[in-house]
Amino acid sequence: MKPNAAPPNQLVAENYDEFRRVARGVLNGDAQKLQIQPTDLAHAAAIKLFALNRVEVNGRTHFLSLSARIMRQILMDEVRRLRAAKRQAPPVTTQWPGDAGAPLDLEVLDVALTKLEDVSPELARLVEQRFFAGLTVEEIAIIDGVSDSTVKRQWRAARAWLVNEMQAGG
Repeated sequence: MKPNAAPPNQLVAENYDEFRRVARGVLNGDAQKLQIQPTDLAHAAAIKLFALNRVEVNGRTHFLSLSARIMRQILMDEVRRLRAAKRQAPPVTTQWPGDAGAPLDLEVLDVALTKLEDVSPELARLVEQRFFAGLTVEEIAIIDGVSDSTVKRQWRAARAWLVNEMQAGG
């Protein structure tokens, strides 16, 4: 492990309040339709992170990026479980970070994000960092070693691509 690397369990303990805040943000909108609450999502993600004892986590922002991917996987498993349990299950929605606009169907977003991973893994990672980890433009710029304006431009491009893909129906 590198000298500045911290074990995931230490990072979960140090960042747990923010971890729960991110879970609340992801579950805004239709959280009541799911059988998972923000604290449950945070706990499930923490358990998975604790199991990753061989993963090298270099600081808070890297930890939150990794957490974003894990929360996304857990959340999508829960959405699929809900849909499998009901014939006409309604969509589970959320919203873009910092935007009170039209709701987004989480499953449609996940499908589009998976396609974006094939087209541009960097943009998909940016969306996970912003959407699921709640990282700011400034934090992502530091992680990637680029300017804030570069991250803003990439965020606009990723969001436009996803909106277009979701409107096209996948």
